Amino acid sequence: MLGAVLLIFFLFWISQPILKNLQKEHKWLKAGLLNQLYWYHMFFGLVYWTYAQFNRSDSTMYYYYTSRITNWSNSFEEGTVFVHWLAYPWINWFGFNYDMMMFLATWLGFWGFVFFYLFFKENLRFNPKFEGWDAITIFMFLPNMHFWTASLGKGAVIFAGIGFLTYGLSWPAKRPFHIAFGSFLTYMIRPHILFAILIGMGVGFVLGKEKVPLYQKYMVVIFSIAMSIYVYEDLILYLGYDPNNLLESFEEESALNRTRLQTAGSAVDMGSYSLPMKLFTFWFRPLFVDSPNALGIAISFENALYIYMFSKILKKDFITYIKDAPAMVKMSAVVFLSISISMTFVMSNLGIIIRQKSQIMYFMLFVVVAFMDWQKTNRIKKRGEIFNRIVEEERRNREEAELVGG
Repeated sequence: MLGAVLLIFFLFWISQPILKNLQKEHKWLKAGLLNQLYWYHMFFGLVYWTYAQFNRSDSTMYYYYTSRITNWSNSFEEGTVFVHWLAYPWINWFGFNYDMMMFLATWLGFWGFVFFYLFFKENLRFNPKFEGWDAITIFMFLPNMHFWTASLGKGAVIFAGIGFLTYGLSWPAKRPFHIAFGSFLTYMIRPHILFAILIGMGVGFVLGKEKVPLYQKYMVVIFSIAMSIYVYEDLILYLGYDPNNLLESFEEESALNRTRLQTAGSAVDMGSYSLPMKLFTFWFRPLFVDSPNALGIAISFENALYIYMFSKILKKDFITYIKDAPAMVKMSAVVFLSISISMTFVMSNLGIIIRQKSQIMYFMLFVVVAFMDWQKTNRIKKRGEIFNRIVEEERRNREEAELVGG
């Protein structure tokens, strides 16, 4: 464990110049907050490490399997095996033990939070409040989000990949590295999530309120269609479906996955649910009444916050907003809904649901706070208009009084 402790401090040290460079680009960035986030996330790395000492954890399998690999290149493929490819040089070349690999992966997950934080802040005009507290700061410290991204496994890798990619897409011309690196990590863990994000970006770009030349919008549409055709068959085969009989194979694979997941001890019969109930289960359960254990009860508090935040968009003016929303908001909505719907057909175990939804919940929260940001902007505009009318009326009254007096 001493090696892991030394690694934690070393990773903190090498993080400082990176954070300082980000602070130069974003003057409003508080490096102190991100340092607090670093230690908070490392704390959850310790929590997960402790959890893994007494419970079955995939992280042990990733470590011990990787330590026995003899050919590094054989692990370079999409899915679970890619984690072995990432871990191979650290374990087999640099001699990292299990503890050190856990906190190295935790460090990678930390950067997902950094870039999601930057994405939120640079795309909002105001700081949305939750009972007087900064909502974005609260989102960055949600325990469930940290727990599942603080261990050696797919969770930390894909969360970091999505964070890099989303931040890069906010300003593609300036951030090709973030887009490339984020796309690489996301694709190698879950190709369909990268596919959904890029398609969502295309939809957001075409339908967003930003004024761009028409030819650029057509280019995005053509690129999206071409990409869909290019990756369609490989993606379908990766997911285990038959491209020649997609609907039937999807139903068969979904039923098989549900059967597998129902053996894990916290099953819910989502196969008989309607789509709205499936989505509610995926987004907001477990709640206090169906929490399977102490961890589920803790997560229920977080899910209650999700329900509260989601209720913020259940208003008539949300439809008006989403029609004219910026590209990044529409992208987030498309990504969140499309991935949620697809996952509800194969998930039927609350333990798996809790883990998987941590990859996309920030997209939902971003849509909510962007809507709150728009509402506040409109309120300020209305106050400004009222103030200007009052000023104008007082000016006219003074002019009339001067004319009468003259």
